[in-house]
Amino acid sequence: MSATIGFGIGLPVVQQVPAKVRAWEAGAGPAEIERVARAADRLGFAHVACSDHAVVPRSYAAAMGTTWYDAISTLAYVGGMTERIELLTHVLVLPYHQPVVLAKQLATLDAMTRGRLVVGVGSGHLKPEFRTLGIDFEQRGAITDESMDVLKALWTGEPAEFCGRWFSFRDVLVDPRPHRSPHPPIWVGGNARRTVRRAVERGDGWVPWQLGLDELAALIAYGRELLDRRGGGSWEVVAPFPTVDLLRRGGDREQDVLRLAPSDLAARIERYRALGVARLHVSFVSASCAELLEQLEAFASEVMVLL
Repeated sequence: MSATIGFGIGLPVVQQVPAKVRAWEAGAGPAEIERVARAADRLGFAHVACSDHAVVPRSYAAAMGTTWYDAISTLAYVGGMTERIELLTHVLVLPYHQPVVLAKQLATLDAMTRGRLVVGVGSGHLKPEFRTLGIDFEQRGAITDESMDVLKALWTGEPAEFCGRWFSFRDVLVDPRPHRSPHPPIWVGGNARRTVRRAVERGDGWVPWQLGLDELAALIAYGRELLDRRGGGSWEVVAPFPTVDLLRRGGDREQDVLRLAPSDLAARIERYRALGVARLHVSFVSASCAELLEQLEAFASEVMVLL
């Protein structure tokens, strides 16, 4: 069982999926992102996150929305205005990025924020986006695996060399080096068993999304089984948590929202900790940026103190 449990949030505004976005985010921008990031940093949240899509096919706009801020640029911006909170790419679609260039970008971000970067990665799912970028959709899993290997080779080799199917190099150096040694944590996003396997074999943690507790428990057990076969090691699980409304101002206008007393929320969280979850990714009901800040304050002062 994890001795402690941390809490992270997705930054507001940066991805506006119609089914999840709050109305106030449509007219918001950098000022609101800054206010939320600074508050999360001050209140002791473990991470803030930003996701990754280069373009949105018009046929997917109704489901996905069209606003998707660039993850690396956004987290660099947020890193410059915060002091301790970690900066999570949740998640970078690795096949979209040339991994040698990406290694430099991420190493620079980690160095400039003194080791606060966490690299969440995934293989992607949006076939038209792959087509637009000229990347083989059917090979996305294999490209993801090789890209992860390239990142680690460049971050740990002095000089680095690599020979793979898509990428090869020798006698190269990357500077600045990542602040964290041997490299920033790499967490693998996704809900499939093959994703759990990738997280165990090549990553440092697993970031599922929209999973029920029973399915989460089964996949954690599978991951531990794989880890045991490899002789053990560290493996962090960062799980999704239902939307929280501690202020309870919205009545029943939203479904699937936890409107519980702080002690009951803490008890619900303890069920995740009992599974070995190290961190929860939490979201909140909010009718304005000010209300989101109130939710963060309430969660920190009324729930986090109980855990």
